[in-house]
Amino acid sequence: MNIAFIGMGIMGKPMALNLHKAGHTVFVCGRRPESMVPLTDAGCTAAASPAEAASRAEVTIVMVSDTPDVEQVLFGEGGVIHGARAGSVVVDMSTISPTATKTFADRLGTQGIDMLDAPVSGGDVGAINATLSIMVGGKPEVFERVKPVFEAMGKNIVLVGGNGAGQVAKACNQIVVAVTIEAVAEALTFARKNGVDPAKVRDALMGGFAGSRILEVHGKRMLDNEYKPGFKTRLHQKDLNIVMQTARELGLSLPGAALVMQHLNALMGTGDAELDSAAVMKIVERASGMAR
Repeated sequence: MNIAFIGMGIMGKPMALNLHKAGHTVFVCGRRPESMVPLTDAGCTAAASPAEAASRAEVTIVMVSDTPDVEQVLFGEGGVIHGARAGSVVVDMSTISPTATKTFADRLGTQGIDMLDAPVSGGDVGAINATLSIMVGGKPEVFERVKPVFEAMGKNIVLVGGNGAGQVAKACNQIVVAVTIEAVAEALTFARKNGVDPAKVRDALMGGFAGSRILEVHGKRMLDNEYKPGFKTRLHQKDLNIVMQTARELGLSLPGAALVMQHLNALMGTGDAELDSAAVMKIVERASGMAR
């Protein structure tokens, strides 16, 4: 299949490479020409604009940072809508507003272009290993058509509902991840404040009902006080901002997510935007007089 892939960031590059490895013809487009070099070296073809990439593809994938970025890629000067053919499919794998997603799908639909929202979970490791969890919103028949493309990038692929449902599922994912990071940070700080080895507490908890992937991976980061990013604070803050904006639109109370949002804001304010969001531990420690 001919696929356009727009967005050559930490996630986009390995995802596009896995599509190429799976035998698809991939046209890549990034804001910085140098970002495309690893892909063109591997055999992908560079495009000068999203419109050019989309004009050569049956499926156009967008993987950029935020809602305004997706809007620009789709509808701005040189955007996808100016090149994509009627009958083609746009797949937005970014994490953006569910409300905006529905609007974008409607705008593309007026040109005969179908859209799926398909945000992912699994971080850069999942992107590299093609083990991403992919949450999809859109028409079932369009999902089935694009499913082989998803299978080259992920393992857990679920059609959640109509347009916007994939973004809702991703928002739910980010709520669970954020609040669990907070819980792990508080638990390990509690252990340390009580004079108990937090590493041994973590080992004990891993074998019980409190065991989780976040306790395993982020708990280790917290113990080591090492926050090289798998998922950056500024991106998690962006995702929770989407959650809180949508909650405000719906009149929905999310106190746990709101607390973590404030802790991510604090990390941003102290210059830690590029650290992994597990660095929420630093805020919990400071508030408890336990800063390292």
